[in-house]
Amino acid sequence: MGHQHSHDHHHHGHSHGHHHHEHRLPSNITRAFAIGVALNLLFVVIEALYAWHANSTSLLADAGHNLGDVAGLAFAWLANTLVTKASSARYTYGYKRTTIVAALLNAVLLLVSSILIAFEAFQVLMHPEPVKEMIVIIVAAVGILVNGTSAFLFHGDHEDDLNIKAAFLHLLYDAVLSAGVVVTGLIIKFTHWYRLDPIVALVIVCFIVSSTWHVLRDSVDLMLDAVPRKINLEKVKECLCRIDGVSGVHHVHVWGLSTSEIALTAHLVVPEGGFKDSDYARVNKILKDKFKIVHTTLQIESGEKAADEGCCDDHHCT
Repeated sequence: MGHQHSHDHHHHGHSHGHHHHEHRLPSNITRAFAIGVALNLLFVVIEALYAWHANSTSLLADAGHNLGDVAGLAFAWLANTLVTKASSARYTYGYKRTTIVAALLNAVLLLVSSILIAFEAFQVLMHPEPVKEMIVIIVAAVGILVNGTSAFLFHGDHEDDLNIKAAFLHLLYDAVLSAGVVVTGLIIKFTHWYRLDPIVALVIVCFIVSSTWHVLRDSVDLMLDAVPRKINLEKVKECLCRIDGVSGVHHVHVWGLSTSEIALTAHLVVPEGGFKDSDYARVNKILKDKFKIVHTTLQIESGEKAADEGCCDDHHCT
């Protein structure tokens, strides 16, 4: 078939995309992960122990959310480290997809811990017991400090990568939730309404589930090679159609190699003969600049038996 031709001669344009991400874990991010994991892990243990001592499910729920962040940070750190490892004869794409698995595992872990905390909160709601509110207030206040500091370490580096964004957002949410737990402790101190504690725990569980749902959805999409949400496939096809000499575009596939890298393969119908190296380089540059697609593989066909689908007229291109 026509779509089995080789297309090695554009590799200089393709490999250009690799260098951009080859050593993509800057020392400030490595340090942010190390400090974030150590600080949060220590705090989770302390918070869980005090939650048990204070008889507080809201503090336990806060610890649960913090635990999710520790796991998320650890997974993201591992995955982002693996992204920088070179490809091998067996793993020709390197270990980039581990970032997707990490995001998925993180989401599943958070959902499981949410269910356990919700179950505990319902039990307490049925049979409320006194809560040592001063412990809750002090520990949750320390939580604001720990999470706020950790989130600040990732600030500015969280826009392009799903894992770093997830880490940053979770830490930010945690600081807000810890503030909510401080307020809960204060209300209980003055009203002795102990049922508020499990109610707040259930609200926190809802927060965890809603924030996790997006990461779960996005990581499942990536696992299934869906077109990344920030890419409009029609616009990509239209862009390819605008290239001089191209009369048709078909078999266009766009997918995520990792949580931060996008790949594309496409068949271009070029009736007036093949592409030159400079043409490939130009297409690579357009796709990279406009859509952040860093791995492009193109196949050129003369169009003698061009498929009806993918004619450029469909895309209103000039």
